[in-house]
Amino acid sequence: MTNLWRIRRSALRYICIVWFALAMVTVSQIIAAAEVRITDDLGQVISLEGPARRVISLYGAYSEIFFAMGLEDRLVARTRADLFPPAILNKPSVGTHLRPNMELVLGLQPDLIIQASGRKYGHEVIRQIAEKGLVVASFQPTTFEELFSVIHRLGTLAGNEEAADRLVKQLRGRLQQLSQRLATTEHRPSVFFEVRYPNLLGAGQQSIVNDVILKAGGINCLPNRKKLVRINIETLIGYNPEVYVVQKGPMNRNPADPKFRPNFRVIKAVEEGRVLFVDEHIFSRPGPRSVEAVEKLASSLHPNLSQ
Repeated sequence: MTNLWRIRRSALRYICIVWFALAMVTVSQIIAAAEVRITDDLGQVISLEGPARRVISLYGAYSEIFFAMGLEDRLVARTRADLFPPAILNKPSVGTHLRPNMELVLGLQPDLIIQASGRKYGHEVIRQIAEKGLVVASFQPTTFEELFSVIHRLGTLAGNEEAADRLVKQLRGRLQQLSQRLATTEHRPSVFFEVRYPNLLGAGQQSIVNDVILKAGGINCLPNRKKLVRINIETLIGYNPEVYVVQKGPMNRNPADPKFRPNFRVIKAVEEGRVLFVDEHIFSRPGPRSVEAVEKLASSLHPNLSQ
């Protein structure tokens, strides 16, 4: 009887050990499945214990991505400059993207903060936030492919890759349709995109604007590989663009019409009246509305396209 009891006790102990091991494996699998991890555009590995539920985006275009994915409920705040979509005004403001109110940010207890990494001041904000123990992911897409990558990574961080896939598929589809219509166009006009005036600043080839121009069936007249290019009127006259695009927004608040500026009338685009005023938020900020920018510019560069 004693031996039988010992055998039963040993068997029971073995069963408990096996059950515990299996349980631990299951728990580990659940934890691993809940973890989300991406690499941002600064090369930082961003790891969260689970999908981000409380997100603060310090760059409006990235907030627009969350809205476009149908995940706007994850956003717990906005910056002072964020006005689109209108529903974002229901979120509390934490200041500007370069000077957020850290007390407000901490009080909202975000599990993820998103920042644009294109400017050195943005890097300083990232450092300050990280020092508070918060997770900061930084992105700076300069092409549509890079933008789509950002959307996929934000979807991963939010635990909803399907929403990201749907959005990217929709945006790609619109670009592909436009590309097919542009396939028959023989001439691609040269374009100058004015970022700021006076102290003239143009969009170089290392910017989302460059890809907008290319996909709209044009050519950026600035060969410079920088994002923003300082240029004088003499050099611009030498490039002699066929289309002149003027952005209006925070960086170029009240730009005068080029036809009323000294020496600008000799530029072919100004002389022929091919000057287009556009919204900075749509054209210069990489987000879902960047495709809208392509469509708008294409209709101006190729007015017969829709016929």
